[in-house]
Amino acid sequence: MGSLHLTLGSASPRRLELLARLGLTPDGVQPADIDETPLANELPRAYALRMGEEKARAVNANGFVLAGDTVVAAGRRILPKTEGSDDARRCLELLSGRRHTVLSSVVLRAPDGKLKSRLSENVVRFKALSREEIEAYLASEEWRGKAGGYAIQGAAEGLIQWIRGSHSSVMGLPLYETRALLKSAGFPLG
Repeated sequence: MGSLHLTLGSASPRRLELLARLGLTPDGVQPADIDETPLANELPRAYALRMGEEKARAVNANGFVLAGDTVVAAGRRILPKTEGSDDARRCLELLSGRRHTVLSSVVLRAPDGKLKSRLSENVVRFKALSREEIEAYLASEEWRGKAGGYAIQGAAEGLIQWIRGSHSSVMGLPLYETRALLKSAGFPLG
């Protein structure tokens, strides 16, 4: 990459894996430690973009910084990144048998501090989940720390009837949008 230094502002192994699919390994990985509490009456789209931008600004690194955020929304309601099984159960019960939106922002901070961002909007529909399916998924622990209480790249994929949009975006990094931002900044991608 020559003089193009890239730091990934995320601790997510999924984002690192997805970035590798574009043929890129960041020069550094530095998770952004920010307050992720939604503002009063903040809508999911605005929240996803704000989180990505705040993460990009929070990373203390030279060169380019790539950051982003994934938000699961049921209507105008932003679902939490689940830390406890009760939260995960509530999310799965809410999403059972219905569509929801997954919004993934990606933000590139240039060395001069300017931000460029993109947002990927996707629709996912879960099958109607039985109590046994919810309990089995909770036992897997895949939900831990995941927006909306599930990870599409794991067992939950077998519970999803359909997806409209980008699979990589629902995983946590929209590759089409990420590639476009990196190409516009001069990163050599195929």
